[in-house]
Amino acid sequence: MTGPEAKRILVIRLGALGDLVQCFDAFQAIRRHHPQAHVTLLTGPAFVGFGRAMPWFDDVWADPRGRSPLAYWRLRRQLRAGRFDTIYDLQNKPRTARYFWLMGPGRRPLWSGAVPGAAFPVPDLKGLHNHDRYRVQLQAAGVPDTGPADLGWLAGDVDGLAPEGPFVLLVPGCSPHLPHKRWPAERYAMLGRRLADRGLTPVVVGAEADRDAARAIVRDCPWAVDLVGRTSLGQLANLARRAEGAVGNDTGPIFLTAALGCPTLMVMSHHTDPARSAPWGPDAAWIKVLDLADLGVDAVETALRLRPKPDVAPDGETDGASAPA
Repeated sequence: MTGPEAKRILVIRLGALGDLVQCFDAFQAIRRHHPQAHVTLLTGPAFVGFGRAMPWFDDVWADPRGRSPLAYWRLRRQLRAGRFDTIYDLQNKPRTARYFWLMGPGRRPLWSGAVPGAAFPVPDLKGLHNHDRYRVQLQAAGVPDTGPADLGWLAGDVDGLAPEGPFVLLVPGCSPHLPHKRWPAERYAMLGRRLADRGLTPVVVGAEADRDAARAIVRDCPWAVDLVGRTSLGQLANLARRAEGAVGNDTGPIFLTAALGCPTLMVMSHHTDPARSAPWGPDAAWIKVLDLADLGVDAVETALRLRPKPDVAPDGETDGASAPA
């Protein structure tokens, strides 16, 4: 059962923050297609709390890190006990394909995913952006597209964090094991000084693992505000709604700022394929070079788009000011 009559649904999406953000529209589509069902998300342990904050799921399970026979046996028992009618595997990797076989023998739920024997096999997705890949996969399973996800639930108090005047978010981090995805911190500092010259406060955001990059930026750009390790995802979302723009590496927060409608620029090396993994949003852009060490500040400053300034009527009142996402 894939329609409203399905009572128990499992959605599988592991990975990092950016992977989950790129699934927001798919999550919403599944929820609206199964309004009365009990929908469970299976995700990585680090994002169980984030998943529970989402309005699309009734329960969130942590995918076991281990790959031992015992770990798979425990997961098999949990999956079978879930008595799911339909499973949407948005991961579509060999690891999650194994979960299809863990469901047997006997009755298996209807499966949407890239595995032989799936009730709803994934069509040819070559050349498609991740956002379109999920949409096409779900449409093949009878789940209609519902448009951009409503992200009003993702919010946090930024009083005392956001600068008084206009500001731009700088996101200098990424996964610690992917240094080739980092634009040098000294370039972010140079960009920050140029933004400050234009009356824009650079605000550095990221995880605690990005602390060294943030320190280097603030050292060379004393006008920058360091919020690394100080914001929840909800607070980051509200900062993005207020920011004039955002620039950063191929990392989760940049996917989030783009999804929220903040003018966003991702800097990427040859390791990132923009046809598949560029940030998705109404005002998202990217700039790619072979090696980020060779990317100059001039090119980034030129490519960075900011929110349009509201028109000012002759009497001094603003006319047609843009609303936050």
